Amino acid sequence: MNVVSLVGRPNTGKSALFNRIAKKRVAIVFDQPGVTRDRVTREVDILGRKVMLVDTGGIAFDRHVTNDPLDDETKSQAALAVEDSAVCVIVVDSREGITPLDSEVIKRVRESGVPCVIAANKCDVADDDWRAAEFERFGLPVFPTSAEHGRGIEALLKDVASRLPPVSEDAATSRPLKVAIVGRPNVGKSSYVNRLLNAPRVIVSDIPGTTRDAVEVPFTIGTGPEARRYMLVDTAGMKPHTKMSKTSVDNFSLFRSEDAINEADVVLLVMDPVMGPTMQDKRIAGKILDANKACVILMNKWDLAQEEGITETKAVPALRTMMPFLSFAPVVFCSNKSGYNIRRTVDAIDRAAASASERIPTGMLNNVITKATKKTLSPMIKGKRLKIYYGLQVATNPQTIRLFVNDPKLVTLAYLSYLDKQIRARFGLEGAPLRIFLKARSRNSAGPKPPAPVQPSPEE
Repeated sequence: MNVVSLVGRPNTGKSALFNRIAKKRVAIVFDQPGVTRDRVTREVDILGRKVMLVDTGGIAFDRHVTNDPLDDETKSQAALAVEDSAVCVIVVDSREGITPLDSEVIKRVRESGVPCVIAANKCDVADDDWRAAEFERFGLPVFPTSAEHGRGIEALLKDVASRLPPVSEDAATSRPLKVAIVGRPNVGKSSYVNRLLNAPRVIVSDIPGTTRDAVEVPFTIGTGPEARRYMLVDTAGMKPHTKMSKTSVDNFSLFRSEDAINEADVVLLVMDPVMGPTMQDKRIAGKILDANKACVILMNKWDLAQEEGITETKAVPALRTMMPFLSFAPVVFCSNKSGYNIRRTVDAIDRAAASASERIPTGMLNNVITKATKKTLSPMIKGKRLKIYYGLQVATNPQTIRLFVNDPKLVTLAYLSYLDKQIRARFGLEGAPLRIFLKARSRNSAGPKPPAPVQPSPEE
């Protein structure tokens, strides 16, 4: 897939333009230089062409522009984005005119040999368009635009589309598996992405809050029709509300992380095995459960845990005791530093995704339910007992089963948990949440019914 990158000095409106083209608030927009650090990506449609749109951090050759200790890393990520691009859009602020930083950015992008155009941003009304003419001195196409009001975007995108190379016949057409990587700050989420890709794709630092946006990173294993395609979403560390600063950036980062969970096919919950499950880990796990997402628990920094004498045989039971609500999620112990079990994490993600979309035959499901109810009767409630006539799988992603019963009020949470375990014991469903709903049905109408078709999720 071709890449179109938005580059420029800090605070020219790159993130606002990115959101306008993506037609969604993906990148954080805040009136402060240096908010965007990593490459933020989104698959978008430009006049019928699917491209990967990339928002980069502001390129500041002078540290005093942003006072950000990660300026060098931000500049490096922007340079890598330019290298990967089919077309670069250099975003400038028409109100401020040409600055030395603008000239330096344009010079360096042109030296890369990548086709580029200039978006003279903040031309909010037609009377502002004259300001864009100043940038024509660089000999590049210049488009007066307003990311805030949507002016000039169509003309800009039409020109960008004309510069894209032809689509490769081998380009994959299947939708990649979206994997959100979430957890507390500094548990190794970004390091995991870099280790998996074997490249410095996202910025890694000991400074808490290094990652601010939800950074999408394409990842492919294999080639051709058999290739496995993923979209890794590295998120900002999710802090407790009591430890969040009062700035909007922290709030926006949290919203992006929550959105990443809601949009994911599989969520990878990264934890520190030395600290063990904290209250914040449990809160994040609760958000995954609320979103009904497939989940894999990644116990990172396992090399440090082993130095503390922690073993897998002790860690797993302790984890299950403290977080029983995620008992369906497989646990993988790994180390970004040594590479231990990194490949196993991908296998676990694949299994969780497959479990969440597995079709369960109606006959086999009812066989399991019949054996379960004969093995353990439901408890008596006010002299009555729950009777299950039959069950149907009515949806996948998340797995959803509807049981037709005499009276839904006669079920207990313990008995629902028992049925959940019996179904999982037969069909696996490792990593996939399972929802069981009860619907009343009279005895006379409880005869054999044609199974309703399983409805796939909108993402399938």
